[in-house]
Amino acid sequence: MDTTPLNSQKELSACKDKDDCQENGVLQKGVPVPEDKVESGQISNGYSAVPSPGAEDDTQHSIPAATTSLVAEAHRGERETWGKKMDFLLSVIGYAVDLGNVWRFPYICYQNGGGIGYAICIIAFYIASYYNTIMAWALYYLISSFTDQLPWTSCKNSWNTGNCTNYFSEDNVTWTLHSTSPAEEFYTRHILQIHRSKGLQDLGGISWQLALCIMLIFTVIYFSIWKGVKTSGKVVWVTATFPYIILSVLLVRGATLPGAWRGILFYLKPNWQKLLETGVWVDAAAQIFFSLGPGFGVLLAFASYNKFNNNCYQDALVTSGVNCMTSFVSGFVIFTVLGYMAEMRNEEVSEVAKDAGPSLLFITYAEAIANMPASTFFAIIFFLMLITLGLDSTFAGLEGVITAVIDEFPHIWSERREWFVLGVVITCFFGSLVTLTFGGAYVVKLLEEYATGPAVLTVVLIEAVAVYWFYGITQFCSDVKEMLGFSPGWFWKICWVAISPLFLLFIICSFLMSPPQLRLFQYNYPQWSIILGYCIGTSSFICIPTYITYRLIITPGTFKERIIKGITPETPTEIPYGDVHLNTI
Repeated sequence: MDTTPLNSQKELSACKDKDDCQENGVLQKGVPVPEDKVESGQISNGYSAVPSPGAEDDTQHSIPAATTSLVAEAHRGERETWGKKMDFLLSVIGYAVDLGNVWRFPYICYQNGGGIGYAICIIAFYIASYYNTIMAWALYYLISSFTDQLPWTSCKNSWNTGNCTNYFSEDNVTWTLHSTSPAEEFYTRHILQIHRSKGLQDLGGISWQLALCIMLIFTVIYFSIWKGVKTSGKVVWVTATFPYIILSVLLVRGATLPGAWRGILFYLKPNWQKLLETGVWVDAAAQIFFSLGPGFGVLLAFASYNKFNNNCYQDALVTSGVNCMTSFVSGFVIFTVLGYMAEMRNEEVSEVAKDAGPSLLFITYAEAIANMPASTFFAIIFFLMLITLGLDSTFAGLEGVITAVIDEFPHIWSERREWFVLGVVITCFFGSLVTLTFGGAYVVKLLEEYATGPAVLTVVLIEAVAVYWFYGITQFCSDVKEMLGFSPGWFWKICWVAISPLFLLFIICSFLMSPPQLRLFQYNYPQWSIILGYCIGTSSFICIPTYITYRLIITPGTFKERIIKGITPETPTEIPYGDVHLNTI
């Protein structure tokens, strides 16, 4: 494990001025690093060496002139930090509160009655390959909304079929088993053009409209993160706060619609029998897990730009509370509209809410908006909200990858961040092309179900075992005390050591024993798609056993010694010479 206890900071600061501490594996003041660019005092684990508290005040006057340039270079190379504490909080909240809070949480409620770092980078790439496609759909809707009459309110468009039935029209119409709404045909036949694909085996060509939309999305993403958290920290003041304004407007509007109470009653009324089903608990755990986003590397990346003694405990509580409240309120926003739809159709709310996933937004909710007064205005702000929700989560996801790579190879990328970010964005764009095909929606659902979920759960399980068992819960709590001034209580220790790993293992086993049988619209996924999904998910997780094998091969000693060495945290004396940088001179 490449993990260094935070207690090593005390050993670092124990060296006196001008002392050569190289025998302890650490260089301190007055010792230039041969052939190594002076950075911000960081060791390979990202923590900085601190000046000795016993250093005399006149030390700086005894600095050799030859080191003057190193001082200036050290200041130029200092690690970037957040401009304000609120920039960090809004970025984390913006990452946690995303599209899943608006569409995944409500439909989960409906259904249920009421080498680790490398693996994460690959998972983040898979997410970027389909998550931004959903934003491209929303952008296409947003552009289409700038019209007097929303295009998904009529059956008189070129993409409509004979089955199109507008039951909101003034004419008397009969809704049959084969009837489709204008909103459904706009989404499936105009936006997705899914009728031009035969399934996963024949995805068809690329939709140039969606390709242009996602190019615009990636352009905004690039110019928001290319300079680092100083830039993205300012952008999230808009992208993280704007959705709350829109949610408030939509909540007020939804509550005043006829039949809204039916949706609210359906949303809040529990089905106690569902609590006896294993799937309910799996869905609940997966929802809160993916909503908060632990294990994706994003929270670690963002936190690394904080000061050492930042109160991460308080930040975690605030972020979790805001995220859960947002999901809860979003449920009211969605289900008031579903109640309105049920009232207009003279159906049960359960029938209206049967569409899961993005269809809930792009068909059901879009249809409801289209039949409200001032429909154009509400459509514009709704789809603009979806885009902003997705953007700050994408900022965070890519920043996690970018920070990991730049910290791992600072001598290559630290001065070329803009070019590296451009390469990442372009790679994600080309990776998303398969989801922009006529059958791209089939790929999106496959990636959502198989490529990210099980893989990231497995990665986090291994992270938990590595940190709390191998690194040690005692050492970890000591590190927390070093940062915050107090040690975590027994409740957190039990959760970290036992409850969390066991629950993660339970969710993973439940998924493996009963993989989801996928269906989208009228298309049933073939059996081979399950194998394909497992292969995609394994492609990211395979980094972990591969790296373990590599470490076992290069580590000297017997097999047992190599195993023990691999699960033992490194001490300060084991830090490679080239990974040590000067903090002050």
